[in-house]
Amino acid sequence: MNVSAIRSGAVTQAGHQKPYIVIDGVDKTYAVDGNPITALEGINIDIAPGEFISVVGPSGCGKSTLLKCVAGLQGITGGSIAIQDKKVTAPPDNMAIVFQRDVLLDWRTVLDNVLILVEFRGLRRQDYEQRALELLKKYGLDGYAHRFPWELSGGMRQRVAICRALIVNPELLLMDEPFGALDAMTRDDLNAELERLWFETRKTVIFITHGIDEAVYLADRVVVMARNPGRIAEIVPIDIPRPRPLSIRQTEEFGKYVHHIRHIFASMGVAKAD
Repeated sequence: MNVSAIRSGAVTQAGHQKPYIVIDGVDKTYAVDGNPITALEGINIDIAPGEFISVVGPSGCGKSTLLKCVAGLQGITGGSIAIQDKKVTAPPDNMAIVFQRDVLLDWRTVLDNVLILVEFRGLRRQDYEQRALELLKKYGLDGYAHRFPWELSGGMRQRVAICRALIVNPELLLMDEPFGALDAMTRDDLNAELERLWFETRKTVIFITHGIDEAVYLADRVVVMARNPGRIAEIVPIDIPRPRPLSIRQTEEFGKYVHHIRHIFASMGVAKAD
């Protein structure tokens, strides 16, 4: 891994494709008790079509705020965000979100939870039921369509949430620490499933995480954020061939990327250097 190359290419888009998402000089300021608090400052990222971007950083650095701004769920106070040359002012139709909490409705069956986005968008439920069943089968939930969320484990619930996000086949998938509350083995399993999903569909993905290993394993580039105010410290391209088995995490090449990102955090005083 050439660290100098990583630094010199820190804020460029992957490859030479026209960007799918352009985040240009984005600032976000909140008013707290009448005082301005800067959550994001000068965020610049071009994201290529079909690129997988991981965003990692300490608590309070604005990772989730950035995701919500891209999703059109929060307004920005400076700069601009555009998806396919269209300025983001509201949630785009071609987007789906997976949150850390699965946000399933316990009084609806698994199948009904997967189809809720179809209902919200005023689409014909019967046109999507077969796709919903196929997604459930693909994600290890065959035979659970008529169960209720309270009958499922945490990992199974999060699989339902992913199926719900994929039901309308979005081009853009935003994921806000979707595996953060899961045990290590389930998290690894879902990491592998997500890597396979991306490899098969090449959706554009922005993935928020606290886990450096997770960020490196999944991403084409890792955006490393600093806090006070939230800003980009460095963008690290991950030059590891796909598909990626979980065993890739045991290699020296993978370890160099993890070590490099840990060193960035150590230089910011938020982690100890090795």
